[in-house]
Order: sequence, then structure tokens, then C-alpha cells
Amino acid sequence: MPSSDESKYAQQHLANERTFLAWIRTSLAIVGLGFVAAGIVFRSTPKEHAGHALSAVAGIGAVLFGGALAVSAARNYFDKRKGINDGSFRSSTRLVLVLVVCLVLIDLLALLLALLLYV
Repeated sequence: MPSSDESKYAQQHLANERTFLAWIRTSLAIVGLGFVAAGIVFRSTPKEHAGHALSAVAGIGAVLFGGALAVSAARNYFDKRKGINDGSFRSSTRLVLVLVVCLVLIDLLALLLALLLYV
């Protein structure tokens, strides 16, 4: 049974849960992208070896990042839950910043892969 503090802030807790689930969906999408990147097959080209290595790095990196994002989202959820109950809510700037930086890195690796595949 929820504590009285949690029932007083039910709307905020439900919003916190929705945000957590959105982070989990993002994490799963990144892991899926990692599997796709790792599975890219290069035809016989002079850049074949570099392409396979780059796709493996991008794929493994995306899978690891997706897992780390899920763990970070869970930690963020529990921190927010405590903050809501204590009345000391803080926004999650660090999590958002790390997500943006990692997605930009994955995007750059994907761009490099595309260049190796089609140029």
C-alpha cells in the first residue's frame, strides 16, 4: 500500500512513471539500432574490413549505451520519486546531456557507415 506522501502526489508519480517508460522505450530503440548496425553486411569492397569494424563498434556501443540508459532511467525514476515525496524536485539535466552526446556519437558512426557503404 502506498504511503500517504505518495497518494498526495499521485499525479506527479504517474507523470514520473510515464517519463520512466519513455526512457525505457528510448533505451530499447537504441539497443535495436545497435543490433541493426552490427548486422550491416558489406559487399566486397576495398573498405570492407573497415566497414565491418566500424559497424561492430557502432553496434556494440549502441547496445551498451542502451543498457546504461535503462539503468540510468531506473535510478532517475527513484530519485524523482523521492524528490516528489520530499518536495525537492530537480530536473534531470545530466541524463539528458549524456543521452544527447551519445546519440550524436552514434549518429556520426552511422554517417561514417553510410559513407563507407555508398561512396
